[in-house]
Amino acid sequence: MQTRNKFLDDMAQLMTNAMGLAQGAREEAETAMKSLIDRWLSSQDLVTREEFESVRSIAQKALKENEDLAARIAELEQTDTKT
Repeated sequence: MQTRNKFLDDMAQLMTNAMGLAQGAREEAETAMKSLIDRWLSSQDLVTREEFESVRSIAQKALKENEDLAARIAELEQTDTKT
């Protein structure tokens, strides 16, 4: 027959409660930090990923167009010098 030790039971209960309290404090700290970071980010003049990708796409198209036009000009200049 196993006897229960009141002291060990109380310590186990205390540790369980302490772990629950620590978990709650961690979650509360994470929430507060996330809120602080969100507020800071929203106060900055930053663009969203969608805005960035949109402008990037436009810039890539413009660069391609510029390269195509430069190649066309070079081709026309070569043709002009041959005649």
